[in-house]
Amino acid sequence: MSVTHRPPVRVADRHAFDTLIDARSPAEFALDHIPGAINCPVLDDDERRIVGTIYKQQGAFEARRVGGAMVAANLARHLRERFADRPANWKPLVYCWRGGLRSGSMVTWLRLVGWDAQQLAGGYKSFRHHVLAQIEALSPQLKLQVLCGATGSAKTRILAQLAARGEQVLDLEDCASHKGSLLGALPGIAQPSQKRFETRIASVLESLDVSRTLYVEGESARIGRLSVPLPLVARMRAAPCVEVVATPEARLAYLLRDYAYLGDDREALASQLGMLKELQGKETVQRWQAWARTGDLPHLFAELMALHYDPHYERSQARHFQAWPARLRVDAPDLSDQGIAAAADAVRSVVGGV
Repeated sequence: MSVTHRPPVRVADRHAFDTLIDARSPAEFALDHIPGAINCPVLDDDERRIVGTIYKQQGAFEARRVGGAMVAANLARHLRERFADRPANWKPLVYCWRGGLRSGSMVTWLRLVGWDAQQLAGGYKSFRHHVLAQIEALSPQLKLQVLCGATGSAKTRILAQLAARGEQVLDLEDCASHKGSLLGALPGIAQPSQKRFETRIASVLESLDVSRTLYVEGESARIGRLSVPLPLVARMRAAPCVEVVATPEARLAYLLRDYAYLGDDREALASQLGMLKELQGKETVQRWQAWARTGDLPHLFAELMALHYDPHYERSQARHFQAWPARLRVDAPDLSDQGIAAAADAVRSVVGGV
């Protein structure tokens, strides 16, 4: 049966299938993919590069001849291994970059076996358009409460506690795999691509009840090297704010726990601090770098708070959040696990009382 004889399957229909198969190369899959998809490439990264080179140098026919043999071998392997235990009534949805030859080849073979395989119209490209459209459409509808607080106020942990209490939460730092600050890179964890970041955000937004409050941390427009989508930034800037106010002592104690891993690579920490020379001056940064190299995080974090993070926080909140003058306030004198849980309860209380 020809693929073209089937009615087109759109992105919104993807949940009706048993398995979502990404037929693109592993590198394409790693860059971004539809959530829940498994990667069963019909051409791996090297094969895709070889076929592309042949296409440019020798033409389409030779590229298809060589590529066809590679595709056949890979499909045979998937049938022997990945799909070997699938029942007769298995219904997979397959996609590639634009819904072309790669996914079409796989669908043809899966149907010859007897499975009701279908092809996603427009492939990953159509999903990418769907992600951007969802962010643009849903962001203005969100009933946001922006959680603000100086660095070290445990805002991300408070968000987690709110989620544990059944509240809706959008954790942008989790989506970005980064804590958002100069020293926010996570050890051993690379940030996702911009596309993957946006896919993660869209996946959360699609699952929400837009009539209910959604808590989000008051992030800047960039988290590490990633940009928060502009429609979401605009909605955050206009949303009401709740400020978590903790003492410098509580914040320092929290930072020393939460960023303890920075002491594991002291030279890398010193190097990262070097980026602040223009803002803070050579002498100050050299002092911070000396503390970094000796592992003196208490002195380092205390001065970073007092001289860098806190002054920046004071300026940025009023500039970025329109509702900042009317913000609600939650005092958090204790940022232990119990104190963070109490702060989450206090946030729920003040927001619920609005």
